[in-house]
Amino acid sequence: MFFYPPTQEHPITITKAWLLVLLCAVWLGTGLVGHDPWQSDDAYSFGLVYHILQSGDWLVPTLAGEPYMDKPPLFYITAALFAKLFSPVLELHDGARLASGFYTALTLLFIGLSGRELFGRSRGWAATIILIGCLGMLVRSHELITDLALLTGCAMMLYGYILSLHRTLLAGMLIGIGIGIGFMSKGFIAPTLFVLISAALLLFRTWRMRSFLSSLGIALLFALPWLTVWPFLLYQRSPDLFMEWIWTLNIGHWLDYIRGGDYAQALYYVKILPWFAWPALPLAAWAVWEARRRVLHEAEFQLLLVSFFVMLFTLSVVPNIREVFALPILLPLALLATAALPTLRRGAANALDWFGIMTFGFVAILMWWGWAGLLRDNHAKITLWLKDYQPGFEPVFNATTFWIALTFTVLWVLLVWRVGRSMRRAVLNWASGVTLLWVLAMTLWLPWLDNSKSYRGMVASLKQAMPVQYGCIASLDVGDTQRAMLQYLGNITTNTRAPLGCDLLLVHGERAAKLVKDETTWVELWEGNRKGVKSEPFRLYQRITQRPEIPQS
Repeated sequence: MFFYPPTQEHPITITKAWLLVLLCAVWLGTGLVGHDPWQSDDAYSFGLVYHILQSGDWLVPTLAGEPYMDKPPLFYITAALFAKLFSPVLELHDGARLASGFYTALTLLFIGLSGRELFGRSRGWAATIILIGCLGMLVRSHELITDLALLTGCAMMLYGYILSLHRTLLAGMLIGIGIGIGFMSKGFIAPTLFVLISAALLLFRTWRMRSFLSSLGIALLFALPWLTVWPFLLYQRSPDLFMEWIWTLNIGHWLDYIRGGDYAQALYYVKILPWFAWPALPLAAWAVWEARRRVLHEAEFQLLLVSFFVMLFTLSVVPNIREVFALPILLPLALLATAALPTLRRGAANALDWFGIMTFGFVAILMWWGWAGLLRDNHAKITLWLKDYQPGFEPVFNATTFWIALTFTVLWVLLVWRVGRSMRRAVLNWASGVTLLWVLAMTLWLPWLDNSKSYRGMVASLKQAMPVQYGCIASLDVGDTQRAMLQYLGNITTNTRAPLGCDLLLVHGERAAKLVKDETTWVELWEGNRKGVKSEPFRLYQRITQRPEIPQS
């Protein structure tokens, strides 16, 4: 039986509920459309989606003509469906990015249901608001990345665990489907988390109940199709690709990493959590401290702490460690932070509230000031710095984005001025401040950001410089992101496996260029880069044994 802390707060009215829905919708929907695939995760993921749209083959993840077996294809299939569905009104990459919004919306739903089930009816919205306020969620929730589907699977698993002590069948279904979604999006992380969390919970008497064990059994039954159908079909298609996926890139790679003992980055997530999980982390720490005498005896704290430490440990001992992979850790922290709200001291709540208001207000002023400076082309230091960072950028006034940004700025000022005093005020104002800055970034500043993050201009320049006829184009040090965008934006498919047989060669970076310069068989045809990014030069070469052809004008 879960503990419901006493609260003197009034239930959320229908009007307030709709306002909270609007806040979540603005936070989630802003930035999903209206810009090109950005370097790097956003772009290479779309390359895999683009293959499904072009070929209809969803079984083997493929990037720029070559199998890319790192992850199963569920997220890419979902993105392709969204892109196809909205293709009459949205560009393919914008439509595909709606899949990120879909999975993030499911995550917010299940984290809200978990907060409500754990801590009472009025706490569901608090859990959702705390999660969208976490700094680590902001940018990543609007990118085309498989980690968002894994996050949804983990949120479903947590909600299933919460229900498992009294709603056996539904809990097992949710846990099993959560495992399946996580597995079909990111591989073996979700099943590993399920095994470790379940085993750790059985150490507590509270969880050694027939209902919990029955839920685990049902979960395995519901997870089984997710865990077997795609691997079986992949093996039928190509045993070699199956082995590359399951062993070379996953299980074998993981075991080699563990045996190697090189854990230089094992504390990476511990180091980034203070900002990545802000403000959930300090609130969660306060909840644990306040309930320290009963933490080991109450089911909700057992579940959330076990989930947090299992996720932190598991993700810290995998071969690839990156900031984006820490997203699942935010789920138990957000729920623990929800538990802190009834016991949070008024002074601490007011301090967090005013810190958020002052911080976001100051940054919003800087964003308006910098945008106005670029438009007026004044000589303020911030304007000069922005122009140096993006040389060649020409700002253009857009009335629609201006009025959207101004409207949300005024609404934010009214919100922080009129919202009533409560323990929820601090986290609500924080989430609204995060949303304001995101709206400003995706309206006023979107052309400036898109200027350097997009490959469209570079690919168009390369396309114009290429000969009219050529056999194939090889690549050297050209990454997955660039190869995906070359194919999508220019219909240029590079060959990475047989470069000696091609008459064109595209190289990326100075190291590759030096290697080619030492050869006498190549002549340079073109050099370019993304706007304002001179550190990543691209060069196109042609064999001098062939007479260079004049490109079409």
